Amino acid sequence: MLEIGSGSGLNLPFYGAGVSRLYALDPSRPLLDMATRKRAQAGFPVEFLERSAEELPLASGSIDTVVTTWTLCSVPDPARALREARRVLKPGGALLFAEHGHAPEASVLCWQRRLNPLWARITGGCNLDRRIDRLICEAGFKILALETEYAKGPRPFTYTYWGRARPA
Repeated sequence: MLEIGSGSGLNLPFYGAGVSRLYALDPSRPLLDMATRKRAQAGFPVEFLERSAEELPLASGSIDTVVTTWTLCSVPDPARALREARRVLKPGGALLFAEHGHAPEASVLCWQRRLNPLWARITGGCNLDRRIDRLICEAGFKILALETEYAKGPRPFTYTYWGRARPA
């Protein structure tokens, strides 16, 4: 299993007994250092990889599941990162995602686009208006399940996509 944007390791306690090994990828050394302290909670081997998602240091077809959670908003080239995720997935592998992005309402999208330049600067590159479903499909995935909704909070920041996809 590969988690892209593992950050400080918040997801580690949520992986089930079916996980035999996790590659936890993040470009931030301080966040990976925090995650390393949580490694014992995992109950399976975790290998931390300090790098961006656009060039995954894993063999093609070597991973059964790729996970992204609130990550694609801040990856500099999300299309390239998703193509890399597809490359490393085994045939029949799954991409599991929970992301925020492009809202369907014109008035909310207008605010997302207005706020995005400042927001990206103050949040480490987070973009409010990326079309997550479109990015996934354009990277060569077929979406098998997709749910969208506004989470609690101001609408320009909370339109959420979550689901499952596989290489097309």
